Amino acid sequence: MKVFLDSANIDEIKQANDWGLLDGVTTNPSLIAKEMKKGLEFKKILKSILEITPGPVSIEVIGTDYETMMKQALKVSELGNNAVVKLPFTTDGLRATKSLSDKRIPVNSTLIFNGIQALFAAKAGAAYVSPFVGRLDDIGEDGMSVIEQIKTIFTNYEMKTKILVASVRSPLHVLRGMIMGADVVTLPFDVLSKLPSHPKTEEGLNRFLKDWENAFGNMDFPL
Repeated sequence: MKVFLDSANIDEIKQANDWGLLDGVTTNPSLIAKEMKKGLEFKKILKSILEITPGPVSIEVIGTDYETMMKQALKVSELGNNAVVKLPFTTDGLRATKSLSDKRIPVNSTLIFNGIQALFAAKAGAAYVSPFVGRLDDIGEDGMSVIEQIKTIFTNYEMKTKILVASVRSPLHVLRGMIMGADVVTLPFDVLSKLPSHPKTEEGLNRFLKDWENAFGNMDFPL
């Protein structure tokens, strides 16, 4: 499963890349606006992300009608070879997805909340569908059950569109996504930073180092 960082923060993206965990990045207008409030320029933020990231970068349009979506999407596609146009799942979004896929421009269909939406986005040619599991959890539903539904549907009909688990709130979402066979998970930096850690790993390391210190004091590694 690919690991994408859901962020527009350059420092976070660089850190994830240094850890060797960064396969791609997803952004949205809220994340971009947060960075722009720091005085950063919109296009420079995106160009930096595209240059740092070794894989696809989803960049969301803000238009809601077909013509505006297409105009913005074509500009996004020109930013870099790894740019992916992110479109909301609406009827105009579906139409734009079909037009862009016909031009071989990859689309991430976002704000997916059920299997029917995912299948329709895939039929329109989306490269990725992004079900928002955390937001479904927020209203008392089991968000990850939607991932399971979409996986079954896509397997039934041999759809090549990738399932991207979005709105991730905890490592458990990541683990369940792996078990279900999701293609990608995108997660905020605070969740990503928790994934390599386990209290028993830290406990074991501290014990090893304490045993070494008891036996050899501060002696360096003797090689």
